[in-house]
Amino acid sequence: MAETAATSTRTSSRTTNLVLATWTFAITFWAWNLIGPLGTRYAEDLGLTSTQKSLLVAIPVLVGAVGRIPVGALTDRYGGRLMLGTLSLASIVPVLLVTWAGNQGSYPLLLVFGFLLGIAGTTFAAGIPFVNAWFEPTRRGFATGVFGVGMGGTALSSFFTPRFVERWGYTTAHLVVAAALAVTGVVVLLVMRDAAAWRRSTESVLPKLAAALRLPVTWQMSFLYAVTFGGFVAFSTYLPTYLKDVYGFDLAGAGTRTAGFAIAAVVARPIGGILSDRWHPKPIVLTSLGAVAALAVLVAAKPAPEIPAGTEFVLMAFFLGLGTGGVFAWVALRTPAERVGAVAGVVGAAGGLGGFFPPLVMGATYDEATHSYTIGLLLLCATALAAFFYVLFRLRKETPAAAAT
Repeated sequence: MAETAATSTRTSSRTTNLVLATWTFAITFWAWNLIGPLGTRYAEDLGLTSTQKSLLVAIPVLVGAVGRIPVGALTDRYGGRLMLGTLSLASIVPVLLVTWAGNQGSYPLLLVFGFLLGIAGTTFAAGIPFVNAWFEPTRRGFATGVFGVGMGGTALSSFFTPRFVERWGYTTAHLVVAAALAVTGVVVLLVMRDAAAWRRSTESVLPKLAAALRLPVTWQMSFLYAVTFGGFVAFSTYLPTYLKDVYGFDLAGAGTRTAGFAIAAVVARPIGGILSDRWHPKPIVLTSLGAVAALAVLVAAKPAPEIPAGTEFVLMAFFLGLGTGGVFAWVALRTPAERVGAVAGVVGAAGGLGGFFPPLVMGATYDEATHSYTIGLLLLCATALAAFFYVLFRLRKETPAAAAT
């Protein structure tokens, strides 16, 4: 009976910590994506060009991407509880600064503070090793998949941010997010606990990163995550602008549809992790990439709203989410336990960078005369196909022991 009680307590603890980590990921992702849902508003108020607008929307992704590298390594040293709580509280500052810059009507200040807003996007690299330590290897695809549901913070932002602005005003809407970050940070620091299996790394950050970069899995999964998660980030940040330019939806309408896109990816991510645990990540990732390539061509044809276009975008989101779950199940399967934080940081950074450049490409290739993003979408198709054939011919179904080779 004592053994049963101990097992029950351990299960309850890891569930509580997984839920808290997922929520922290979600609320910080909401903060990370504060600018995207209001991109068309900023463009109209400040008279921005298509390129300026795409840069403003994409700029938070940059720090959120690059910052994951040191955050992942620091998590190996200080633990996920401290890092998630600290990052949640630290994200309050750029949220308030973006609020001030928006009220000042300053495009340069929005770029600078939007850049700093990327701090909120680094929580991913702290959460992955945190939840990884709470679960046995056979359930880590499930665990990282559930944690990945937190990327639904982009859906929350897309749906609620424009409505909060309309109902309460620009400043109050941002203060609500700042308050949510504050409450989350305090709860994490008081309630969350690192797993008993977690061991503090005493290595210096730079040698730890260097060791992670020497692992083939780091580079292989970075490429795949740049395509899958990068595609999700790019669409979730730029889709409100896309829907306004191509279909003429207003801010709230575009935000609602973008939220639906994000929810589909959120639902698919744990499915990708669970299916990867059952079969193997390789067929899951192949399915994702092949479907994304085909759907990019269909979307480029500008299908009519609502049903054809909506269905294709939702399917695009679903398969991108499926791929993100598969890729990080592959990371958890093949990465040595002592390197998970550092590898997750590098792979997460690659995913973020994968989401930084597509909005810039979309803005640069937008055909205003025909309201078309065809070139950008065909480039997405080509990238997904390249990744598909790389996985098919170059990656095999490796066991955990093969990770260090």
